[in-house]
Amino acid sequence: MKLFLIGIGIVLVMSNCEGQEQTQVQNQTQVAVNSLDIHKTTALEVIQTTSYTYLRVKENNIESWLAVPKMEAKVGATYYYKGGVEMKDFQSKELGRNFESVFFLGGVSTNPDALEKPAQSASSYTSTAKSTLVKREINVESAKDGITIAELFSNKEKYEGKTVKIRAQVTKFNAAIMNKNWVHLQDGTEHNEKFDLVATSTKVFTVGDVITITGRVALNKDFGYGYLYEVMMEDAE
Repeated sequence: MKLFLIGIGIVLVMSNCEGQEQTQVQNQTQVAVNSLDIHKTTALEVIQTTSYTYLRVKENNIESWLAVPKMEAKVGATYYYKGGVEMKDFQSKELGRNFESVFFLGGVSTNPDALEKPAQSASSYTSTAKSTLVKREINVESAKDGITIAELFSNKEKYEGKTVKIRAQVTKFNAAIMNKNWVHLQDGTEHNEKFDLVATSTKVFTVGDVITITGRVALNKDFGYGYLYEVMMEDAE
């Protein structure tokens, strides 16, 4: 099973997203788990949603909930992980359920040796980062004093290095990759068939939420192994 996480050294800041349709986690406590220890757990329960797999696991007679990008998982299986982001009092809108605590991870592994290998390049995350982008049927009203994704792509040089505000829908979220969380955004606009904006953040976002987000515009960011972003947003809040 492929591993999609580097759950080490995550620094979290309380969310400053604006507007009524903010991310669920704005007023929730976020705790970075920086332990280098590998956790060995047994899955007691598996809940599948559109974008996430929730695992109720047991480790040393202590039960906890994990959330990872959607994967095949089985009750009774052994999974290993390290790092992650703890969300307290987390509400899953899709499940209509409140969790006292959920650890969000980039992924789990059935092989503990995989966690010991350095994962400093983007090659470990090919399945996550290089999946085909699909333009969604979205029509989001622009934020006050903000810009659209089409405006950003059409005037990218103008906005390079500047902080911009965009209101859009979260279409994809991947946690703890290269020590960052990665969110894909669409607002229904496009320029030259470019409609998807990638942002990095320390926040946890929920797919389907409409959010107002601010961040610094960066151009031609090359993370190696074909991970080149013409336009992206960094340090998003």
